[in-house]
Amino acid sequence: MNRKVVIRADASARMGTGHIMRCLALAQALQADRGQPVFAVAISTPAIEKRLTSEGMQVIPLKVRPGSPEDSRETAALTRRLKARWVVVDGYHFQDEYQRILKQSQLRLLWIDDLASTRHYYADFVLNQNISADERWYRNREPYTQLLLGTRYTLLRREFWLWRGRQRAVPPTARRLLVTLGGSDPDNVTLKVLRALGHLNIEALEVTVVVGGSNPHYNSLKAAASSLRFPVNWQWNASNMPELMAKADMAIAAGGSTCWELAFMGLPSILLILADNQRAMATGLAAAGCAVNLGWHEEVTETEIATTVARLSRSRSDRSRMMGVGQQLVDGKGAHTVVRHLEASSIQLRPVREDDCDILWQWANDPLVRAVSFCSEPIPRTDHVRWLATKLSDRNCIFYLVLDANSVPIGQIRYEMTGDRHATISASIAAPFRGRGYGRQAICLGCQTLFQASAVEAIDAYIKPSNLASIQVFLKSGFENRGETIVRSQPALHLVKKL
Repeated sequence: MNRKVVIRADASARMGTGHIMRCLALAQALQADRGQPVFAVAISTPAIEKRLTSEGMQVIPLKVRPGSPEDSRETAALTRRLKARWVVVDGYHFQDEYQRILKQSQLRLLWIDDLASTRHYYADFVLNQNISADERWYRNREPYTQLLLGTRYTLLRREFWLWRGRQRAVPPTARRLLVTLGGSDPDNVTLKVLRALGHLNIEALEVTVVVGGSNPHYNSLKAAASSLRFPVNWQWNASNMPELMAKADMAIAAGGSTCWELAFMGLPSILLILADNQRAMATGLAAAGCAVNLGWHEEVTETEIATTVARLSRSRSDRSRMMGVGQQLVDGKGAHTVVRHLEASSIQLRPVREDDCDILWQWANDPLVRAVSFCSEPIPRTDHVRWLATKLSDRNCIFYLVLDANSVPIGQIRYEMTGDRHATISASIAAPFRGRGYGRQAICLGCQTLFQASAVEAIDAYIKPSNLASIQVFLKSGFENRGETIVRSQPALHLVKKL
């Protein structure tokens, strides 16, 4: 099966490299899942292209005006030519018309977003990993569009994966400072920070400065730092960011995607806003308590930077608290979680047949399935055979087997017509496939299929109140909680999804 995924993103000294670098994190997770990511770029830098090819990524240049209708048509043509399963788009110059053209081409689309500035969303998935992301921002979306919102979807690159669960030592005084202000830093804010650090009087201060591969100021920065009283360790186009963050006691950073890496590594941070799109992230992280936000870089003085660094370096309690908050926000599994959603959305439904009897019987007698059922006794095979024959001949029963992208059976979903244009849903996912997002996708696809193929206008679900996992899946699938009721003399939660 073709497992190609086209990723459309750009980078430049002024635009920055964050869009491509977070797409690289997703691409690495796709590789780990046997995917074949292909980057389609209209604007790039030599450093970015070198990084992508070194990671085993195929890079295809596009000769189009970025974000234009021609761009979207060329991207659609490339995706069809490669027979790719998905197209991923990340960048502020792509808008709703770009999405619409891709979806008119019958492509499956993941849209990576930050600002919620698009008028309408046509994508299959919209991913916004920001701490303040809110469903209300995306009211203007298609009925099929699913939202992946919040820090549990944070895209971290492969080099960070091995650092999950690491415990950081918090010294009484922070003496090792990491400065990282983005891949390009067009306004040379790094120089301002170095000058500010020159005002400090911290004994044995050690400063590591990361200069991005697209930063044009490297030589002038080194020259300016020659007069500083402390040693500066220069890192050009670093590929070992986790190690650099692990060695540091605190950081000064831009309010871009590096913030998620710092939070994951538990590194207390002082943030400077270098671009308008960084405001929400810097504000949100400061409000959460894992960073200090100094605001717009042009409005912050060298003295303010130095004073903030000095204060935080002396406050062990503040740094310890910031470390804990950051590691709670970002668990490092976000890229894999997104890939699981893409994989789960490739499911198919087919009508249940008589020869599905044994696998359905095995699933029905799964201990967890029995425990959450309103009738929890094990089901004898003879009873199951008779029950299935009855269901297959019942015109008021719609019964599907759920198949993954490889046509492997992974679960079942059943609807019983109850009159008044209502149907009652029953669904389960086989044990080996749980926890991968299949349940939500099966429910969404099953309900969509039923609404399209019947006169049903509302679907009812009845779930034991103790079955919290199922309740959450149904709520995320568009069901509304209608309160408690009684089923088979037992308490039940009644949830409803309307057409």
